[in-house]
Amino acid sequence: MFKGKNIIITGGSSGIGRGLALRLAKEGASLALVARDPERLSKTREEIISRASSPGPRVEFFSCDVTDDGKVRQTMDKIVDELGSPDYLFNSAGIIIVDYFENLHRDNFREIMDTNFFGTLHFIKAALPHFKKKGRGHIVNISSIAGMIGVFGYASYCASKYAVVGLTETLRAELKLQGIAIHLVLPPEVNTPMLTKVNQSRPIENKMLTRIMSVLSVDQVVDTVIKGVKRGRYLIIPGRRARLLGRMSQILPSVAMRIVDHTVRKNYRGPGG
Repeated sequence: MFKGKNIIITGGSSGIGRGLALRLAKEGASLALVARDPERLSKTREEIISRASSPGPRVEFFSCDVTDDGKVRQTMDKIVDELGSPDYLFNSAGIIIVDYFENLHRDNFREIMDTNFFGTLHFIKAALPHFKKKGRGHIVNISSIAGMIGVFGYASYCASKYAVVGLTETLRAELKLQGIAIHLVLPPEVNTPMLTKVNQSRPIENKMLTRIMSVLSVDQVVDTVIKGVKRGRYLIIPGRRARLLGRMSQILPSVAMRIVDHTVRKNYRGPGG
């Protein structure tokens, strides 16, 4: 399914994006890796090439700040010039800030929304004309289970991921008849460098809530995403506990809220705790 296809991965230098790049290269795809840090992108590219059999996949990297719409459009032009028009777009770029709502500044909300939501939007806007010209394509948006369930300490993060969910659901409805497949990925927390950084400052209430769903490895998430896309699934939720809580939040939201409230109540410290 992926062999010989042109695939763009934002956030391709770390975390889930890097994991997807390593796996899709093995499947024979040509990759355009996008992230801000050219040094990390270069290292990821070298790692992919070193693991590949001969002849290896074509892997190019493009340093780009996804929050800058103009630069995203320029980057898309470069990708098309070098690799051809895309067949798949995996939107994996994202950041997270965890703290009590009272401690979060308005700028924190803007920063997260710019990266997580507008970064996703910008690349979809840039790629869509190429998908429409072909009459086919796949857009895979990496949101979070926190895009379905409000999580204590994640006010800015949840807001951005809920926005990604709303955008993705609308795109599915609008683009389905144009031959463009849409996939929404809602992972729980994943063992990435970003999570390591978050663990240094997360409130105790947030820390206890994460134990409800457990932390997945990057490989576990990538396995589920690849299988889900191959099977044409719209909603892809890695992890058994996350799937259960996600379904519960849709069917029995009051029960999901009680579980969350009970965990918070047992461990509540508050901003001054």
